[in-house]
Amino acid sequence: MNTETDTDAGTAQWDVIVVGGASAGLSAALQLGRIRYRTLVLDHGAPRNRVAGHMHGYLGRDHTSPLDLTADGRRELARYGVEVRSVEAELVTGAIDDFTVRTSDGRELRARRVLLASGAADALPEVPGLAQYWGSGVHHCPFCDGWEYADQRIAVLLDVPEAIHQVKLLRRLSDDVTVLTNGLEVLDPEQVALMEALGVEIDPTPLTSVQRDGDDDGGEVSPLDLEFADGRTRRVDALFVRPTPTPRDSAVTAYDLERQDVFGIACIAADEMGRTSVPGLHAAGNVVNPMLSVAAAVGAGATAGYALAGELL
Repeated sequence: MNTETDTDAGTAQWDVIVVGGASAGLSAALQLGRIRYRTLVLDHGAPRNRVAGHMHGYLGRDHTSPLDLTADGRRELARYGVEVRSVEAELVTGAIDDFTVRTSDGRELRARRVLLASGAADALPEVPGLAQYWGSGVHHCPFCDGWEYADQRIAVLLDVPEAIHQVKLLRRLSDDVTVLTNGLEVLDPEQVALMEALGVEIDPTPLTSVQRDGDDDGGEVSPLDLEFADGRTRRVDALFVRPTPTPRDSAVTAYDLERQDVFGIACIAADEMGRTSVPGLHAAGNVVNPMLSVAAAVGAGATAGYALAGELL
């Protein structure tokens, strides 16, 4: 096992190790680098939004590839001496001013502070073909991707009552919205009446597969063909679903961190500055709240960076 330390025995090599190199992590590292804190970013290389061709709702960067955003971020960090390594943080141990981060390449890195910005992973409903078109016709966020299907045919796979907000938002964008309850009784009479009032069709038949006829041409996304248990098919331009996100927080299992419920998901509890219940260990972005957009994650990362910079003075 390799242990990297400064030439001065007993001192940590890094002021801050940032676990996660997407929107929140890079944003925090930018603030720290500009104040000349020795900052290292460890990136597992699989950002949550990597399948999306574009991100939306980010002022000044709307319709930018999320991978282009992170690539630009890495180039900006180089200007301030922040190092980014393409390696996964496997385990964080230790305490404030003396954390150790074990990485997938067998190293043990030491830091005064650690910021967990490792994001979340999405589990999709188990419908054949759904994962294949995730990010290309199959989406989850009306704010992120709804506008691109304005006035087109939209279906919403509604498997829990809480997802009804997707329907109401998408109905503002199109007159042709269909709710698919997938054979489940998820809507109460009041919600059914609301759908009728909005002019939204409810199809209760189980969805058996999602297919696409032909390849995308010239950047245009081809319609999806939905197949149902009764043999029917329905062609739509987009299918919105509600994935189950899981925070990527396995690197901090050594700590008994306080948790908070975020839409039924047990996430690490962090205050508005990213401080967790373990002194010196901060968290920001989708690992704390999987519902944050790219813009919100960038803001959360920047705020955590400011907090860490002040704490290290």
